Amino acid sequence: MLRQQDVGHRIVVRRIVGIREGRPLFSDALGELVELSETHLTIATAQGRLRVPVAEVHRAKRVPPTRRPTASAVVELELAADEAWPAPVRARLGDWLLRSADGWTGRANSALPVGDPDRPLPAAIDAIERWYAEHGQPAMVNTPLPLAVPVGAELDARGWTARPLTLVQTVPLATLRPAEPPPAPTPQGPAGGAAVALTGVPSEEWLAVAAGRKGGLPDSARHILTAVAQVRFAQVYADGALLATGRGTVTGQGRWLGLSLIEVAPQARRQGLAARVIRALADWGTAEGATHAFLQVEQRNIEAVSLYRKLGFTTHHTYLTRVAPPT
Repeated sequence: MLRQQDVGHRIVVRRIVGIREGRPLFSDALGELVELSETHLTIATAQGRLRVPVAEVHRAKRVPPTRRPTASAVVELELAADEAWPAPVRARLGDWLLRSADGWTGRANSALPVGDPDRPLPAAIDAIERWYAEHGQPAMVNTPLPLAVPVGAELDARGWTARPLTLVQTVPLATLRPAEPPPAPTPQGPAGGAAVALTGVPSEEWLAVAAGRKGGLPDSARHILTAVAQVRFAQVYADGALLATGRGTVTGQGRWLGLSLIEVAPQARRQGLAARVIRALADWGTAEGATHAFLQVEQRNIEAVSLYRKLGFTTHHTYLTRVAPPT
């Protein structure tokens, strides 16, 4: 049967759809598993999203990817993502990275265990715990999977917990599917014809949206958002109101466009604004020489995962943010 580790991967499900002459009738579905609960599983198929009660599942398994990313490819992307979200306080443990940013976001306040820590694994975890204690923060580690499975096993033995699974998704910019044409403006949809504007510096309104989403905006947050050489901030206004935002960076020796903080105001949702923001940032990234885009999204964020799938994103790998038990 499926497990939470299968979320974000392609699966095949054989389900019971009826009974004929006393025998069950089966139907197969193939797609990306976007949600798994005790009662239902949700698959993003080529025909749309399919929600299947677990009671109807006869058999289900993960479909092996045609090509799994190599360890070096995972490391390359993780380092590009680190460049795109630069914590102001940093240290090294061999090749591993230690990062702190006043607690603003897990990505900027966790160790990244890629490469060789230059010491035995238990000693490396001890060093992480000491470093974060010295900075007055709970120790956290981002474990890219399956690359960091040994690290995860050591953390399990120490009683560390895990935050929800995050999907690291990618798409070649040349194959990024275009956003759907915007609907005509209506009283319920004022953003139909609004343009996406890109700036090199975030406006105060843009920062206010980020603060609302991430729970405040300390100085370290402003550093994370702006301390990248190639960065653009997207915004969509209509009638003087900021309706959609996004952020794009180009890192990883110019190869990777990183997308983050894609946000649409509640009154402007389901009008294609998020896709248009992504498309505008993709056009900018392509002009800067990037060839691929990546983003990070929690697997439980079904609406976002569905949108990214429609644009052509697939899961490259996943990671868990692990948190040390209280001392």
